[in-house]
Amino acid sequence: MSFIVIIPARFESTRLSGKPLKMIEGKPMIEWTWRQAQKAGAKSVIIATESAQVQAACEAFGAEVCLTALHHQSGTERIAEVVERLGLMDEDIIVNVQGDEPLLPPELIHQVAEGLEQHPQVNMATLCEPIEAVETVFDPHAVKVVRNIENHALNFTRAPMPWSRDTFSATSKTLPNNWHYKRHIGLYAYRAGFVKRYVAWPECALEQVERLEQLRVLWHGEAILVLDAVMEAGIGVDTEDDLQKVRDIFAQKLSANQ
Repeated sequence: MSFIVIIPARFESTRLSGKPLKMIEGKPMIEWTWRQAQKAGAKSVIIATESAQVQAACEAFGAEVCLTALHHQSGTERIAEVVERLGLMDEDIIVNVQGDEPLLPPELIHQVAEGLEQHPQVNMATLCEPIEAVETVFDPHAVKVVRNIENHALNFTRAPMPWSRDTFSATSKTLPNNWHYKRHIGLYAYRAGFVKRYVAWPECALEQVERLEQLRVLWHGEAILVLDAVMEAGIGVDTEDDLQKVRDIFAQKLSANQ
């Protein structure tokens, strides 16, 4: 199996400016993410950024970098520019690894690429993991996914879906015993030709309401394969609090290895 990892790394993050270059144990966060991706068995790992500052930092630790346009609204749009500039074939498999995932296991990167390769009838694949706490079901920052019998996505939402009428009507909410909630992991594999079609579609109404770009795919009637992750995905970094949690995890790992 052959696949390419592209890591979108936007410097001007809305919630955490300069996020790719935030330091963790002496290295920028984007370097840790790149190092994890390097272990996944990809043909190449490319960092896509709009920032010359990020480009210089990444080239300093040996990464291949593509400097992209400033106007992109999503990581997928940034990836589409790389696909065009590199002249990738429509059937090439691209894995989108977010630049703020320094703890992402390489096994999951390989899993999502392999899943797409083994399901030629779909053009996009992603992963999910079990939700163990009812608080996560009601957390709008945790995206829930519901699948059909073929593990194709029926919906992605920030809301508690499905709504357990009998369980959630109680004053003290608990997880229902007749449903297993799944949290979406923001890791995607696509066929390169599909990426080019995707970015030509306008934002759909559901996407605008939920602020979830994968809903554009379902809106246009395309299937998304959603596989159960073979292990925990770890913590991504969206806020200063997330960054501190990740720094603490890295410090613990470093201390344990000494």
